[in-house]
Amino acid sequence: QVQLVESGGGLVQAGGSLRLSCAASGLTFSTYTMGWFRQAPGKEREFVAAITWSGGSTYYADSVKGRFTISRDNVKKTVFLQMNSLKPEDTALYYCAAYYGPRCSGRCWDSVREYNYWGQGTQVTVSS
Repeated sequence: QVQLVESGGGLVQAGGSLRLSCAASGLTFSTYTMGWFRQAPGKEREFVAAITWSGGSTYYADSVKGRFTISRDNVKKTVFLQMNSLKPEDTALYYCAAYYGPRCSGRCWDSVREYNYWGQGTQVTVSS
């Protein structure tokens, strides 16, 4: 049974930092592309960042580029999202997600539909 468990969310002032973690189990982690998505109240779930299963290429939404960094530790089966210079508009429930990397050779990493497995989410609230 695949499980993705996020942690690290919380309340932070604008300009502050948080580091999210997502621990995976029940899958061969190194063969999965990992992504972070977020969903604010009344809005659709949106792509934040992804790191591919092979070579560790990274991709970011324009809104977080230069402020957020995604990384992975294949030994610990964990993916991280370092969030710096946080803004009130970053407030959302942040989800970790995974899909089997070799299944998609094109651009799949920013599509909600491509991800097979999802965590329960961790809340990030940025106060102004």
